[in-house]
Amino acid sequence: MRLTVGITGATGAVYGVRLLQLLRSLDVRTDLVVSAAGWLSIKAELDLERRAVEALADRTHPIGDVAASIASGSFASDGMIVAPCSMNTLGAIAHALSDNLLTRAADVCLKERRKLVLMVRETPLNLAHLRNMTAVTEMGGIVFPPLPAFYLRPQSVEQMVDHTLARVLDQFGIDHQLAPPWTGWPQR
Repeated sequence: MRLTVGITGATGAVYGVRLLQLLRSLDVRTDLVVSAAGWLSIKAELDLERRAVEALADRTHPIGDVAASIASGSFASDGMIVAPCSMNTLGAIAHALSDNLLTRAADVCLKERRKLVLMVRETPLNLAHLRNMTAVTEMGGIVFPPLPAFYLRPQSVEQMVDHTLARVLDQFGIDHQLAPPWTGWPQR
């Protein structure tokens, strides 16, 4: 399996970086594209250097390289995850504004009917955000806000991140051992 991972400047860089770590451990090949603001968020939130994040992917593409392999529908890919996805990127994807490699790769997924998962980050939502989410959903994309599930009684931020990413991996049918499937409330 091969997936494209996009990281934007929305808060939640931990989702993109942890996703890359998980995909590597699960033998999923990855192409990475990070916006300029995404690199700033990675540094501010995780204090990671660019080289360390790039080393987690099989290939990293510059945001301005709209001629990269992932910009073409002929490139064999199983889909794309944008983690996190800013409202700016969501709006560009919703309106097919392929002015950088990240939004172009997302547009390719939609036009080729490949799975596109957008882990959108913003709150509260305004009407433009909601309409852009609707547009992406109508085009076949999956809007997947990274919301924690408390029924598993997580003991750490890491557990909340992993549970959310487990659900994202489920969208692609990727086997993992991150979170048990829900089997109902315990019997009393």
